[in-house]
Amino acid sequence: MKTRSHMDVLLVISVFLNVFLCSAFYLPGLAPVSFCEEGKGGDDCKSTVELFVNRLDSVESVLPYEYQMFDFCKDDKEMRPSENLGQVLFGERIESSPYKFTFKQDVKCKTVCTKNYKTVDESLDKIIDNMPVTWCYDVEDGQKYCNPGFPVGCLVSADGRPKDACVINAEFNVKNTFYVFNHVDIRITYHSGQSEGWKGARLVAATLEPKSIKHTDPTKPTCEETEPMKVPVDFRDAVSITYSYSITFEENNSIKWASRWDYILVSMPHTNIQWFSIMNSLVIVLFLSGMVAMIMLRTLHKDIARYNQVDQEDAQEESGWKQVHGDVFRPPRKGMLLSVFLGQGTQIFIMTFTTLFLACLGFLSPANRGALMTCAVVLWVLLGTPAGYVSARLYKTFGGEKWKTNVLLTALLCPGIVFADFFLMNLILWVEGSSAAMPFGTLVAILALWFGISVPLTFIGAYFGFKKPAIEQPVRTNQIPRQIPEQSFFTKPIPGIVMGGILPFGCIFIQLFFILNSIWSHQMYYMFGFLFLVFIILLITCSEATVLLCYFHLCAEDYHWWWRSFLTSGFTAVYLFIYAVHYFYSKLQIIGLASTILYFGYTMIMVLIFFLFTGTIGFFACFWFVNKIYSVVKVD
Repeated sequence: MKTRSHMDVLLVISVFLNVFLCSAFYLPGLAPVSFCEEGKGGDDCKSTVELFVNRLDSVESVLPYEYQMFDFCKDDKEMRPSENLGQVLFGERIESSPYKFTFKQDVKCKTVCTKNYKTVDESLDKIIDNMPVTWCYDVEDGQKYCNPGFPVGCLVSADGRPKDACVINAEFNVKNTFYVFNHVDIRITYHSGQSEGWKGARLVAATLEPKSIKHTDPTKPTCEETEPMKVPVDFRDAVSITYSYSITFEENNSIKWASRWDYILVSMPHTNIQWFSIMNSLVIVLFLSGMVAMIMLRTLHKDIARYNQVDQEDAQEESGWKQVHGDVFRPPRKGMLLSVFLGQGTQIFIMTFTTLFLACLGFLSPANRGALMTCAVVLWVLLGTPAGYVSARLYKTFGGEKWKTNVLLTALLCPGIVFADFFLMNLILWVEGSSAAMPFGTLVAILALWFGISVPLTFIGAYFGFKKPAIEQPVRTNQIPRQIPEQSFFTKPIPGIVMGGILPFGCIFIQLFFILNSIWSHQMYYMFGFLFLVFIILLITCSEATVLLCYFHLCAEDYHWWWRSFLTSGFTAVYLFIYAVHYFYSKLQIIGLASTILYFGYTMIMVLIFFLFTGTIGFFACFWFVNKIYSVVKVD
């Protein structure tokens, strides 16, 4: 048993039914399971509904824990379904529980077990048919919100302020007291297959209502007692808590098995905000597109016509982007590092695009647990070849000759930084005994994927990249560098880079809020269609903002655009970090040094990945733009 100070005892429980494959074709892990009354089904129709437990979460900590870490009712025959890589990374540890029901047999107030405690636990988590057992309650405007999980307790603070779930009952008013939700009323809704020609029934909804009841007779509970199960924070004597449940089965043939998650997703009041986010992003895109169109169709067109008509003597007196044609393709400083970043950014871009596309098609839905993270990791491992190819080809274009160093850095630098950060976070999780701590075997498996598959594929890509000729530039580079004239404040590097990240961040900050909620506030994220649309808008915004600023700098005769184009859009990641800091202090209730370190440690991984991704988009947009404009002017 663990004792923790400053805890709320908000224990989030998500409950799921076990899923098995059937002979028809369904997405992996999403096959329906048929249930029949006891004695009326065969091998393909189950009569026992099993409840599985998952991880234990708290609003005051980012550390999830296994169900076994706390002294709740245990299953005599413990069983663990296999978990995929994504579930392991997110700390899900699914195991069986003593909550087992017979299909269509209602039960009223049955005792599960009685536990004697000398200290108070912190948190708990559970799982029924790969579908969360949800706690649905009324919110403002008469709407109902269904939370995939439920509290197993709450706290009334020393000043009499009810925290978290204690607000649902006015009787929870004793100061400095825990109220334990030791009873749950479970309602399982099923869709009968009798009218549709298939055997048995399929579960389409599972809801519950947590209650705090002090049972007067644990051996014969009635659940009619009105006194809640309360435990003083500073209790000295052992406390006995009896856990019980009631179960009701209800038929509803209007809900189809394929749409059984809808009642959870529809209750989440985010859709209107999402459309506002999309409209906000589209306004930014239209503004940038108008600016780019004006430059392309008017200013740039006139520049090209004027440059192509004037003679050489007049051209010497001209100012503008044509005057730096002999320096614009001069290789950048630190070209090795830039090429490595661009190779890794390309790998991340393809991985993100493919993952979101598959998610939009429904392959990575919330029902397919852990599939999103598993898909992302596997794609990253398999996409070493484009990373090596892009890095090697650009490094060769920059005139680099240390190809061995280039390919090693491409394969090891950024993944090494991410792994080192992740390993340090994992050490903290190990020390804290969290279920999110990756087992040593899984850690070895990830290293094997990295060095056994990703690194060799990166070498293969680099081989083909170095075999290819360097990218041909449309104009020759002068031997003597041109002097850059004095720049105004807005055309200096740092102000331009800082301004460049504002508009792309403006397109994503609302979507970012929901993503952070799903990661840190244990909420379900399912709006992949919106996310994919925002992803496309982000690509356009990063490209257009970088091209605009690149054009202004070239007109000011500053030809150092290589790094600036990468950093201009990459600076969006700095705004992401600032927003993550704001989110931590304004939205979360996290306490404790370990949780704080974990939050910012994982945030730095997100920031690095986002920096490489956005920087790569901006660079290639600017690279295309510069090649295009200098290929259509006449240069003597």
